[in-house]
Amino acid sequence: MSKKNGTKRLNKRTLVERLQALFQQNPNETFSFKQIFKNLKLMTHPAKMMAVDTMEEMAWDDYLSKVSDNSYRLNLKTQVQEGTFIRKANGKNSFQPDDGGKPIFVSERNSLFAMNGDRVRVAMMARREHHIKEAMVVEILSHKVDQAVGRLKVERDYAFLVTEGNIFIHDILIPKKKLKGGKDGEKAVVRITQWPSKESKNIVGEVIDVLGKEGDNNVEMHAILAQYGLPYKYPKNVEEAAKKIEPGITPEEIRRREDFRDVFTCTIDPKDAKDFDDALSIRQIVNSKSSNSKLFEVGVHIADVSHYVKEGSVIDKEAVKRATSVYLVDRTIPMLPERLCNYICSLRPDEEKLCFSVVFVLDEDANVKDYRIVHTVIKSNRRYAYEEVQEILESEKAKVNGEQFTAAIPGDETTYHASLFKLHLLAQQLRERRFKGGAVKFDREELHFDIDKDGKPTRAYFKKSTDATQLIEEFMLLANRTVAESIGRVKKGTKAKTLPYRIHDQPDPTKLEALREFVVKFGYKMKTSGTKGAISRSLNALMDGCQGKKEQKLIETVALRAMMKAKYSTHNIGHYGLAFDYYTHFTSPIRRYPDTMVHRLLTKYQDGGRSANQEKYEELCEHCSDMEVVAQQAERDSIKYKMVEFMEDKIGNEYDAHISGIQSYGIYCEIDENHCEGMVPMRDLDDDYYDFDERNYCLVGRRHHNKYQLGDPIRIKVARASIEKRQLDFALAND
Repeated sequence: MSKKNGTKRLNKRTLVERLQALFQQNPNETFSFKQIFKNLKLMTHPAKMMAVDTMEEMAWDDYLSKVSDNSYRLNLKTQVQEGTFIRKANGKNSFQPDDGGKPIFVSERNSLFAMNGDRVRVAMMARREHHIKEAMVVEILSHKVDQAVGRLKVERDYAFLVTEGNIFIHDILIPKKKLKGGKDGEKAVVRITQWPSKESKNIVGEVIDVLGKEGDNNVEMHAILAQYGLPYKYPKNVEEAAKKIEPGITPEEIRRREDFRDVFTCTIDPKDAKDFDDALSIRQIVNSKSSNSKLFEVGVHIADVSHYVKEGSVIDKEAVKRATSVYLVDRTIPMLPERLCNYICSLRPDEEKLCFSVVFVLDEDANVKDYRIVHTVIKSNRRYAYEEVQEILESEKAKVNGEQFTAAIPGDETTYHASLFKLHLLAQQLRERRFKGGAVKFDREELHFDIDKDGKPTRAYFKKSTDATQLIEEFMLLANRTVAESIGRVKKGTKAKTLPYRIHDQPDPTKLEALREFVVKFGYKMKTSGTKGAISRSLNALMDGCQGKKEQKLIETVALRAMMKAKYSTHNIGHYGLAFDYYTHFTSPIRRYPDTMVHRLLTKYQDGGRSANQEKYEELCEHCSDMEVVAQQAERDSIKYKMVEFMEDKIGNEYDAHISGIQSYGIYCEIDENHCEGMVPMRDLDDDYYDFDERNYCLVGRRHHNKYQLGDPIRIKVARASIEKRQLDFALAND
């Protein structure tokens, strides 16, 4: 063997042995090509190419698992695995293993009639030469849904429910006596009473609620909620329990709390909000250590929901089940009964309210000199909308008064404005320090609609981050972080008490490397190794560098895909995106159940209580994380519905757009003017045969080499708007 490069005479058999040794000695490690070449000292191009081909073969033989296009790990899976069944309308069903590995094909004949989302146990089939890996469902462990929503089709002798999204193999058969008065064409919710079997392939159900006429706004919104198993009505017994809650505050309760009723306090929320769960107060205090530097006491006051909603009560059980409020385009489906969320707990102006507060002492540079977490009573002086506060922050008079800052005088709007501007100055310093500390800068725009009295969308627009929204955001982040640190940060050797944390893991290394390789093509550099802070600062530099460029949306989309999803857990790993070692949710107990859990545990620990049962709270965290995802899916569906409704009278209109998504079946395009998104189906790209380049997010024509890439500008025409499917179809404009 040549000593010059160590690989000149390397044969395939030796290479296989070396690869096996490397992976067996590191069974839980994922290795990129670069790491493998370095470990095995492969210096020449032929040796590296031989290694790549050999690993491809080892993955085909199931010895290795292919994690990405350029990384592998040892395959530790057994022949029998558990996971989720994914049903596709085109018959290309798949099995998604619990460990997050790549989906495995399941043919219809081997599906055991499993439904989309069912938990199943599968056996891996022996692989045939030159065929893809296949699995066979051997047992359905649990069905994801036991009810469905759709359109009734009522004939003379039989009735069916035609479901949306092809989530079932067949339409659901409904005996005529189980229709509950439902008529042909109406939307209904159906409970499944019989699943497919070897004896009968039919799914049989019974109507449990008739929603009403298809196309009616209320019916369609209720259908979206029912589709995800979310409630669209409040149980009467819960409403009755809420009516019995005494809203008054006794003198004894006030004496137990710190009194902020005479301190300037305000709420800042969207203009259509009714549940005000957070308020801010500010006053200047004497600095005993220095007469030259000023100190400010800023209170982050949060509605004390746990004072009214007792653990295990009827209201609490319903709140646990819901776990979150759901925000559809035209309505809010609250976690708590309206009497609590909009009246008793809501921090309405000029009303005395009970709060759980984090009170900070800050210097002029927004450094936290001290803090306390206390139960309080407040009286909000003013309710502001974000737009109103933004106008104030942009006024020169507020700026001058805010920089000088004098105590707010009740009823004096000028001094109120000065207080708001001072809060803004402090918030901007907190924000600047957060990004310097490694927080990732993703300012995502949100699509909003203006709605008329009938629920019809009249305008579509993006809501962007402003100074007013950042003011609230920074103080809420500071409060959440401080609460988490107060429980989680303990002396070495001491175990922290149980608390639900909001955690966010580091980006997927392979996706991060793919992002680096991708942005190089546009002339950008990015770090994928080093400290967490170094990587996030590199990401921020990339985001800043592509601002206003043609490739901005493309790079932002690819970067977001590399990020993990935040969730709740009692096992703290920190929050990567915010660059916080400790973070929780404390500031929205009216609309999020984890915040209520945190309030209760804080109160318990302040009273000297022992650490709560971690297993119980971890289960609740998992449930809340799951319900958050379901609520987001329903919210997205309501946006899709309103998008289609907004565009249905614009068929044939042409618009400038940009490519917002690329799939093997078509191009997603977002209209620049109103941000509505639709798809140009692959069948309409009839000028060539297009190949899908997944790594580079583009479609490339074989003959003419036309390229459609994520982020590219494009001219489209509105072709179809299907309210029933919540789907917009575009066509390429003639020019």
